[in-house]
Amino acid sequence: MRSWPMRLNLSADEVLTTTRAVRKRLDFDRPVEREVVEECLQIALQAPTGSNRQGWQWIFVTDPDTKLALADIYRPNWERYRNAVAAVRYDDGDVRGDRLSKVYDSASYLAEHFHRVPVIMVPCIEGTRDPIPAAASAGMWGSLLPAVWSFMLAARERGLGTAWTTIHLLNNGDNEAAHVLGIPTGWVQAGMFPIAYTKGTEFRPASRLDLDGLVHWERW
Repeated sequence: MRSWPMRLNLSADEVLTTTRAVRKRLDFDRPVEREVVEECLQIALQAPTGSNRQGWQWIFVTDPDTKLALADIYRPNWERYRNAVAAVRYDDGDVRGDRLSKVYDSASYLAEHFHRVPVIMVPCIEGTRDPIPAAASAGMWGSLLPAVWSFMLAARERGLGTAWTTIHLLNNGDNEAAHVLGIPTGWVQAGMFPIAYTKGTEFRPASRLDLDGLVHWERW
């Protein structure tokens, strides 16, 4: 008999507007069942993919030593990134500035505890990290990222939290992670995603910029 919550019974709009980057509310001590991860992935694989190639591969890590090795790649990269963007400032009243310190604080928390998450997901797509034409780049990522987001939405409906992180890819970290995970040449990683049940399941829509200044009809 299944022991995990089957559904939160959220509407489509609720899932879309309350799937947050969860860091401090990840439950490190509650195991995440392989079955529920694979259930989310089955849903994610319904996402569109260029020419229906389905050229993706998905790595899920639960081994403590492997998680620690990945966290050891992530942590110094996060410190470098945080120091590089520490001078970022927004105008008074800008909703992004209101949340900036909290975002950095929670991201630092995740970097410190990444090795403790029950599952780490690393989605991959066949391709190259070298510069490629814009159409090829858009097609490559467009054949993977919709499925990644679909996975995160399916996880939210099942009481799981995730966060989209790409920090480990900096400073040759993608090659280090490829070595740790045995990823063959010719495959690129989209990021490193913590997966855990959340402490509480209530999440609210985030503050976002108004449509004014973002929307263009007919021309820019």
